[in-house]
Amino acid sequence: MEAILVSACLRGVPCRFDGRDKASPASQEAVAGRAVVPFCPEVAGGLTTPRRPAELVGGDGHDVLDGTARVVEDTGRDVTEQFVAGAGRALAAALRGGCTQALLMPRSPSCGRGTVYDGTFTGSAVPGDGVTAALLERNGITVRAAPGV
Repeated sequence: MEAILVSACLRGVPCRFDGRDKASPASQEAVAGRAVVPFCPEVAGGLTTPRRPAELVGGDGHDVLDGTARVVEDTGRDVTEQFVAGAGRALAAALRGGCTQALLMPRSPSCGRGTVYDGTFTGSAVPGDGVTAALLERNGITVRAAPGV
């Protein structure tokens, strides 16, 4: 059975910044028939639930990995280190689980694929990937944003 890494919040785990989950029928359908490896990179990186909202500043997750952008909370606190650590642990979990694909939470500074929030904390989005999505892609794992959330 093919394995897929999935954002834990999409599997019903209340690990989002607001202490809630984002389970949806569309995301459940998208992984039907596969072995699922649920994972929350933000919690794995040492952040609590709930936690302050965080966004990418100065670029996207690829830029964070390259050291030219960062992840900051709405208070201005830099949490880049935690996001990078969590991304590394997500990659390790994906590799351990034999995952070649990942289904991640849209717009997240960790898991966003194709679109992320723009760093202004106004709900505005820009093209880009989150830190975990970028690291997974760089290591040959195909990343998709979950539908319907």
